[in-house]
Amino acid sequence: MKDKTRQKVSLYLYHGARIVLGLVFIYASYDKILHPAEFAKIIYNHQIVPDELINLTAIFLPWLELIAGCLLLSGLWLAGSAFISNILFIIYLCLLIYNNVRGLDVNCGCFSTSLEGNSHSILNVVRNFIFVIISGFLFIKIYLTPSSSEKK
Repeated sequence: MKDKTRQKVSLYLYHGARIVLGLVFIYASYDKILHPAEFAKIIYNHQIVPDELINLTAIFLPWLELIAGCLLLSGLWLAGSAFISNILFIIYLCLLIYNNVRGLDVNCGCFSTSLEGNSHSILNVVRNFIFVIISGFLFIKIYLTPSSSEKK
């Protein structure tokens, strides 16, 4: 009985992780897609992306987030979307930590293109760390759990 309960909880966590991360990506992409010039300013303020790639990044990244979010919600191409979500969340977390170490007081650009706010907030780091954990769980669940066809 315990094994059945554990499987049920694991299944709920798996679907919950997919839904939460999918919604986070879709929500995060919305303002950036609507305001690419403002998002480009935020990217520029982080002082990491070469100047030649700032506009391309400001246009490409929100659409990548939107597509990854939609794929996570729909359950399509989960292996690829889980991989992309892990890479993105790890990059975002490293960016926040790196900017904190450098003492840069810039908006993280996570959910808004507003230039107000800062990346120094420990809450931003903690929030992104939680997303990395959730995304890591989903990645492990997808890549390391044998599929039902392999169990036969």
